[in-house]
Amino acid sequence: MARRTPPKSVNPATAKQRMLKQLICSDAPEQALRHRGFRLIAGIDEVGRGALFGPVVAAAVILPEDCAHLAPAGLKDSKQMPREDRESMDVEIRTIALAFAIAEVDAATIDRINIYQATRVAMLTAVQSLTLAPDHLLIDAMRLDHPCAQTRLIYGDSLSLSIAAASVIAKVHRDALMRTLDLEHPQYGLASHKGYATPEHRRALLAHGPTPLHRLSFAPCTPTTPQPALFDIFLDDILDPEDLEACVSNEPAETFQECVD
Repeated sequence: MARRTPPKSVNPATAKQRMLKQLICSDAPEQALRHRGFRLIAGIDEVGRGALFGPVVAAAVILPEDCAHLAPAGLKDSKQMPREDRESMDVEIRTIALAFAIAEVDAATIDRINIYQATRVAMLTAVQSLTLAPDHLLIDAMRLDHPCAQTRLIYGDSLSLSIAAASVIAKVHRDALMRTLDLEHPQYGLASHKGYATPEHRRALLAHGPTPLHRLSFAPCTPTTPQPALFDIFLDDILDPEDLEACVSNEPAETFQECVD
C-alpha cells in the first residue's frame, strides 16, 4: 500500500492570509445598520501598528448609501490590494465619500503611552475630525471612547466597505509618508518596507542605530529592552506580501451579530 504524504504544515500567518482572502467585502454590515435607522456610518481603521518607524495612522470614512459598486471594483482590505489598485481606489473613495479624515500619532507618543492606546487615540482623532458627525461607528476590532453607537467588527476591513475604505485611505497616506521619509533617511530602506521589521530594516538598525522617528520602546530599536507592546501581536496579524503589515488587537473575536449594540 502506498504511503500517503502528510500535508505540509502552514504557519499561522499564512493560514490567516488564506482565510482572509476567502472573506467577501460588501456593504452588508452598513445595510444592516441602515435597517435599524442609522444613516451616517463611519468606517474606521488603522495602519502601522506593527512598524518600528514612524506614526500609526488611522482614517475614518463615511461612504454614501449607493456605494455597493466599490466591491466589484475591488475594494477590500488594503493589505490584500496591489499598490496600483489601492492608489486608484484611494482617489475614488476621496471623490465619493461624504466625509473622510486621517490622523497620525507619532513615535514619541507611541513610546510614551504604548501602541494600543496610541492606535485608539489616532482612531478617535480621525472620527472627531470628520466634517459630518456620524451616527454609528464601524470599527475594525476596537471600541473607542466616543458617545456614538459603535460596532466592533472583527476582520472588518475584509467584510465592510466602510472599514475597507478607511484601511485604503490610511495605508495610501502612510505609505506615501514612508516614501517621503526615505529621502531623509535613505540608509533604512523605508520606501520598500514602510518601517516594518524586515531583515533589511533590522540590519540597518544594527549598522546605523535608530533615528528620532523610530519607536524606541520597540525591541528591535532597543535590543536590550523588552517590548511587550510589539510582541503582544496576536494571531489576528498577517504578513502583508508587500510590506509585512502587522496589526494588533487586545480584543476577543466576535461575530457581526454579537458586535452590534
